[in-house]
Amino acid sequence: MQTVSDIGERRLIAMFTEAATSADDDVVIGSGDDAAVFTADGPVVVSTDTAVAGRHFRFDWSTPTEIGARAVVQSAADIAAMGGRLTGTTVSLGCPPETPVDRLLAINAGIVEQTHAYGARVLGGDLVSSPTTVITVTSIGVLDGVAPVTLSGVGVGDVLAVSGPLGGAAGGLAVLSAVEHGADPALHDRHPVALAAYRLPQPDLGAGPRAARAGATAMTDVSDGLVEELVTLSASSRMRLDVESASVPRVDGLDAVGDDLAVDPVRWALGGGEDHVLLAAFPADAVPADWTRIGVASAGVGAFVDGEPVGSIRGWQSFTQT
Repeated sequence: MQTVSDIGERRLIAMFTEAATSADDDVVIGSGDDAAVFTADGPVVVSTDTAVAGRHFRFDWSTPTEIGARAVVQSAADIAAMGGRLTGTTVSLGCPPETPVDRLLAINAGIVEQTHAYGARVLGGDLVSSPTTVITVTSIGVLDGVAPVTLSGVGVGDVLAVSGPLGGAAGGLAVLSAVEHGADPALHDRHPVALAAYRLPQPDLGAGPRAARAGATAMTDVSDGLVEELVTLSASSRMRLDVESASVPRVDGLDAVGDDLAVDPVRWALGGGEDHVLLAAFPADAVPADWTRIGVASAGVGAFVDGEPVGSIRGWQSFTQT
């Protein structure tokens, strides 16, 4: 088994570059040079996300290919949340010298495949030695003539809606954690949808540009949990946001996961993160037909679920201990 230290940085980067090669009219210079060069008409949208082994992913819970693809999803979702369309990614990988080459190649394959699935291309990146595996994806997108949709535009009477079901990633994580702590391993076989939602969420990121064209007044992706995103939207827009928990769509089979683990699945739908579906506010007559209405905005400040403040339900906190 070859390791990164066996073959060296330059040879591995060459292998990454070969996997990422594509021919696109807007890419002047792609992966393999000192920097990428591409053309764009109008504003460019940029976002960066980092995933750390042991904190954001585990190699015993997901394949390297899923981990690489998932890193692209979480970064690209921020582009969609601005109303943008992904056009390219750059990737920085950090890993210990003893990391198997095959593992890094599989991570890269997931990155390339997911980037291509969004109609974009990998433009380049970096490879460094680090104590643990770290994946940083920078996503680049364009707005295609629409105005960027920010966090601060919610207005009185706007309807809150989401672009897809929630709670799947949290439910899948709960299954994996339960089995690790002694629950029946057959839980894995009983709940494949939740496990898939955790390992590689598949939100419809095309919903972002469609929402922008439909007149969305504010938008974000549900990365840290619905309640956390509601708090952020409320603070940015200085609005009261009320959500009905019964209206929040849940991933298929999530109720069965809750039954098996004796957990109310509503908590996963409200507080679980990493689904990366989009949350947006729209004028009442502008909500796209494929979005689900979950609440309304009014004068005031604060996020409320079923009339109560969201304080008892928390989403992902980056600097809490696990």
